[in-house]
Amino acid sequence: MSFNSYKEDEEIVRTSKVRTLLRMLSYLFAYKKELILVLLIIAFGILVSLLNPLLIEEAIDTYISKGNLQGLLRLVIFALVLNLLMIGGIKLRMYIMAKVCNSILLTIRQELYSHIQTLDLHFFDSRPTGKILARIIGDINSLKEVLNNFVTTLIPDFSTVIAVAVIMFVKNPVLAAASLCSLPVMAVCVWLIEYYSHKKWQEFRKKSSNLNAFIHEDMSGMRIIQSFTAEEETRQTFDELLYAHRRAFVGAVRLGDGMGSVIDLSWGIGIAALYFTGIKILGVEAVSIGTFLAFGSYIGMFWNPIMNLSNFYNQIITNIAAAERVFEIMDTPAKIIDADDVIQIPPIKGAVSFSHVCFSYDQGTKVLNDVSFQITPGETIALVGPTGAGKTTIVNLISRFYDVQDGTVSIDGHDIKTVSIESLRSQMGIMTQDNFLFTGTIKDNIRYGKLDATDEEIIDAAKAVHAHDFISKLEKGYDTFLSERGGGLSAGQKQLLAFARTMVSKPNILILDEATSSIDTQTELFIQEGIDALLAGRTSFVIAHRLSTIQKADRIFVIDKGGIVEEGTAPQLIAKKGAYYKLHTAQMAEGIL
Repeated sequence: MSFNSYKEDEEIVRTSKVRTLLRMLSYLFAYKKELILVLLIIAFGILVSLLNPLLIEEAIDTYISKGNLQGLLRLVIFALVLNLLMIGGIKLRMYIMAKVCNSILLTIRQELYSHIQTLDLHFFDSRPTGKILARIIGDINSLKEVLNNFVTTLIPDFSTVIAVAVIMFVKNPVLAAASLCSLPVMAVCVWLIEYYSHKKWQEFRKKSSNLNAFIHEDMSGMRIIQSFTAEEETRQTFDELLYAHRRAFVGAVRLGDGMGSVIDLSWGIGIAALYFTGIKILGVEAVSIGTFLAFGSYIGMFWNPIMNLSNFYNQIITNIAAAERVFEIMDTPAKIIDADDVIQIPPIKGAVSFSHVCFSYDQGTKVLNDVSFQITPGETIALVGPTGAGKTTIVNLISRFYDVQDGTVSIDGHDIKTVSIESLRSQMGIMTQDNFLFTGTIKDNIRYGKLDATDEEIIDAAKAVHAHDFISKLEKGYDTFLSERGGGLSAGQKQLLAFARTMVSKPNILILDEATSSIDTQTELFIQEGIDALLAGRTSFVIAHRLSTIQKADRIFVIDKGGIVEEGTAPQLIAKKGAYYKLHTAQMAEGIL
């Protein structure tokens, strides 16, 4: 299975930038009423902006030149009222769009998170958690300005540019053509910048993802780093990733900033061409002072939106790479999904069947090869064997965390691919050697096994696995707040809470994958009664390193070389003097048994 670490750039599937942009903007359609109001406010603002130069022209040519102060005062009051209303509209528009954009980001983040939860373990096995977090948080946050500015910048400024160009050509085609003569050169330069800039911003997003993945891994493994005094090595790695991140950012920004220089140069050429044409070609007598001033205002009103549009275009180039990364995960198909005609599996009795099952993680070496067995309801099956033999793979297939390549896994006669995943897993209890505890109280963590469990059920479950005693000694008992991963508790205490969490769920099929690995032998013997209570009356699969924990198992499967090499009770397997006997003898010599 290929794995993308923080040392490697992620490969992004090439997609159409236009299609990605349209998909991102489609989220705006859910807020039609708000957008209509914002567009009306924008239209009013554009109208006022277009009127202002005409009002100036009118004030100079009609009222000031003729000394009509009363008419001038009325015109000034009229213009003042219009502009105050426009300013108020801008404030309201900003408030509405902020709410809409934040709601859209929330929707996208919820959709992405919900989809990620449906993805199979292959997805999570193939990349660091930090790279997934980078897309859920950083990449989505970067979409806000694009969504906001599409409405508040693109629509009004594009409309303004068109309206100003029309007015200029209506008033004086020659002056208009001179003012806009630099547009073709600007268009070519902007296209070239966009072509190379998009690649730069894609590279920057990859470097950001690498840095985020490293920081997440580094913080999670801080105990190991400090234990081996590896702070200097990790600092050097951090510096290297930070330098690559900075270099990518500077390269992208430097190229993007060139767009502003192109606009400024084009603007300057337009102004020079306006006055040269008006004074030298048409002549001063042919163009009034008011018209010159109006055209001076209009050329500013034309190039200012062009500058805004170029900044927005630059913003799209910057953030379209983030949108591509978000939508790539949204479009990643979940491999372990319910078929259209799945059924809800009835209450599980516990008959489990493997029929000629083959499985591999990377389409290469088969972890399981033609494995078949039958388990009757209520049996306790122990799985032993060397590391990597396929013990955990078997229980993962029963839980349908992976699908078999060949063969069939059935429960109570139902092929597990034909029943809903929720109805299957909700009747299973799974404990691993790495039992994750969530931030919250001890009570919340135990209740995670059964969300509607009462306090009495929680306490009974804790007592059954002998966790109640140590919980009661804590200052706040069951209301003790745990930090991430159960910080402050010993490994054994965390394991006991995981036992209680499984106990309260009352599963029909129980899977214990090295579930007592973090508990010392004395504590393990102490809670064996609780484990026996957990196993009683339900089909159970127990993966254990210490053979002492599985002596009471109904059957023991010795897993090796892609299959079951031995099967039987502990005394039967010892009598065979095969693979199990060698494990048993070795542990006897080591004093583990």
